[in-house]
Amino acid sequence: MWILSFLPNWIFYAVFIAGLLGLLATFVMKFIPFFYVYKTPVQLASIIAIAFGTYMAGAISNEEAWQARVREMEAKVEAAAVESAQENVKIVEKIVRKTEYITRRGQDIVQYVDREVVKYDTKFAPGGQCEIPKEFIEAHNRAAEAPK
Repeated sequence: MWILSFLPNWIFYAVFIAGLLGLLATFVMKFIPFFYVYKTPVQLASIIAIAFGTYMAGAISNEEAWQARVREMEAKVEAAAVESAQENVKIVEKIVRKTEYITRRGQDIVQYVDREVVKYDTKFAPGGQCEIPKEFIEAHNRAAEAPK
């Protein structure tokens, strides 16, 4: 409630107690002739003050319950954030390992191709046939396979 954010809680309890005191005062007004005339308006104001004080006390209690739930959920969110950060670290480590594996595998294939080029380099003389060796085709096929 918006009024709870502007006024301190003790004011609503004071309104409730003032309503109770006003209602009790109307019973004492019977004995004082001049104040007896104001008995009905004082009773009405006292009953309204009691009802308002009771309502606002319930609202204060409800607000405190909701604030407790908000604090509980914030604690759960913080715990989930910490757990998420730990999982993110694990995921990044897996990605780094896979990237290193793929890079290493690519380097191995490049080294293999470089070794095999030396063997077939003599066949590529000017005016000669350009024949693709079987080893190149196998190396190309292995490079295209998914990593295991």
